[in-house]
Amino acid sequence: MTQQETARQETTADVDEVFRVETHGIDPIPDAERHGSAKDLFWLWFGSNLTFTYVINGALAVAFGLSFLQATAVVVISGLAFFAVSAAGLGGIRTGTATLVISRAAFGVRGNFPAGVLNWVVSIGYTVVNTVVGTLALEVFLTGLGLGGGGNPTRAVALLITLALTFAVAMWGHATVQFAERWMAYLLAVGFGALLVFVLPGAETGAPATAAPGLSGWSLAFVVMLAGPFSYLPMPADYTRYLPRTTSLKSITWSGALGGFLSSVALGVAGVAAATQTDMTDAVAGAEGLLPGWFQPVFLALVLGGSVTNSIITLYSSSLNLQVLGIPWSRSRAIVISAAVTAAGSLAALFLTDFTSALLSFLSLLIIVFAPWGGVFLADMLLRRCHYDADALHAGRAGGYWYRAGYHPAGLAALLAGMAFAALTCDSELWTGPLVAPLGGADLTLGGSVVAGLVYWALARRRVTAYAPAV
Repeated sequence: MTQQETARQETTADVDEVFRVETHGIDPIPDAERHGSAKDLFWLWFGSNLTFTYVINGALAVAFGLSFLQATAVVVISGLAFFAVSAAGLGGIRTGTATLVISRAAFGVRGNFPAGVLNWVVSIGYTVVNTVVGTLALEVFLTGLGLGGGGNPTRAVALLITLALTFAVAMWGHATVQFAERWMAYLLAVGFGALLVFVLPGAETGAPATAAPGLSGWSLAFVVMLAGPFSYLPMPADYTRYLPRTTSLKSITWSGALGGFLSSVALGVAGVAAATQTDMTDAVAGAEGLLPGWFQPVFLALVLGGSVTNSIITLYSSSLNLQVLGIPWSRSRAIVISAAVTAAGSLAALFLTDFTSALLSFLSLLIIVFAPWGGVFLADMLLRRCHYDADALHAGRAGGYWYRAGYHPAGLAALLAGMAFAALTCDSELWTGPLVAPLGGADLTLGGSVVAGLVYWALARRRVTAYAPAV
């Protein structure tokens, strides 16, 4: 290679630039291409969690019988889960690859596959739900401005715009995702801040009119509020893998956690406050009724913007997920599959049949798998002190994470134990575990993560050690 060719290659090595298609996928990011700082994670998690979903979740906590102060406490405590999510990003810094590649260390290369499939389904499912919510808000917005006569034609245009906003950013890749999340966060924070000003003063802070929530009400409220942070566990390293190796655990933990905590708690409290004043069965209509007329179009734009910011990161991570599953395409090509399935699901939800509630019920049921998965993954991360053999993660049979025929017995046994506990104590529309009634109606699904983590710790603590690279 000539000196001129070497110089040209060096100038084009960093492909992680705004509005330029990212060429890296789950392949390890070279040190020469690492850039950014921990503060980038604040805006990523802050912006992506400025979504109306948390308003709905906060309102549900009140619907379960909790008072304003009780529901607010659930919202705040649940927001602390972002500290664990953010800390899990350290693996991305040390390996330069995605979370679902790193989890091969806990489950084995083949044992990791089922969770990868389910995570892709969950990512697409929530992207569909967000797309539908954003589309309906944009439809009302466009109709209010006189830009459409309403009905299917306006809805189709709204869907096209929502999908285009999400897909374009996710297609460009990591740098554009971070850029978009930051700037959309500025706008959404101002708008949702105004929403809080309008909604909070009228909150009924006294005891609820209904009976005491009991263990059932408390547990359901925590399940609803913690589902958001838990859903991110398979993706934090996706957004830290470009950071320099010198980036500290403390800096990424605090930056990312504060971002997710502030936005989720602020909007969760807004939902709690709204639910003490009006019927939030239709959350968008209920919240809209508490706002002055001039602000209602802005509110609809906020619902759309929040849906898009959340969909962007789930759609982007889904493209990396497909590579983990063995799709032999680049990230930018793989994302077309996710976008196409999202578009098909959104079309079905909006025009063919109302399966949004059924989809949400199905997705909520999958916490039986993902709570234990998260417990095993976090326990493995602690045992290894977040040190992994990056080469072995990609080496397949030749690597140290192949274990027995591609499966890690300790990881899978712990996962099954956690799933069994979660299934026995789950209370959802599609499944009610046999222990729910004896427990007074309590839903302890999330306890599956604790059970799985403890079982993994007991089985693997003498065999799993932190990887020490050769000096």
